[in-house]
Amino acid sequence: MLAPDSANPLSGLDGTALTTLVDRLVDHGWFVGERFFDPALCRALHAEVHTLAEHSALQAAGVGRGEAHRLRRDIRGDAIHWLNRDSQAQRDYLALMAQLQGQINQALYLGLFEFEAHFAHYPPGSFYRTHLDSFQGRANRVISTVLYLTPDWPSDGGGEMAIYAEHDDTRELARVRPEAGTLVCFFSDRVPHAVLPTRYPRTSIAGWFRRNASLCGVIDPAR
Repeated sequence: MLAPDSANPLSGLDGTALTTLVDRLVDHGWFVGERFFDPALCRALHAEVHTLAEHSALQAAGVGRGEAHRLRRDIRGDAIHWLNRDSQAQRDYLALMAQLQGQINQALYLGLFEFEAHFAHYPPGSFYRTHLDSFQGRANRVISTVLYLTPDWPSDGGGEMAIYAEHDDTRELARVRPEAGTLVCFFSDRVPHAVLPTRYPRTSIAGWFRRNASLCGVIDPAR
């Protein structure tokens, strides 16, 4: 298992941390960076998730896209809210991810076109079974990201992200503790992963850098 990469709290994204992230994507297909984002930004985003929950503004997440979308609580148990730039914290986070998008495009020539993201709240007992975020040959989601928001995650909290080998989703490579400020970044169609059952409320932002796959006047499928 690879040790997590560390970076100082960042007001903008640190060049050394970005270089390490890109190198890990190339060499392994995934990256884990602890303390990758400023704690104050993570606190603001974390507070926003709880406000949304208190106002019943989170929606149960499903599986599949478009007409294939279904609620399957036996597969995933989180509730979500898509980022829409309504708050300063959201705008600050999306600005940083735009910086990351530019760095990845410059280094890897992936043609990343846009970034979409949602808050994710996992209540105690919930999980997300092993899956890929996209399928090879049909991938408009190219790079996936997860930023964890819950501070002081307890050692017995569960809720880790399990990362599996590209061609063997039974071989676990790493477990990522969902501590505030940790960023996970990986190829959407290559890295099987799961959210293990959580014992405490768990909050994060899941996001995807997308390639523009629109063709012959047909708009690239939405979320």
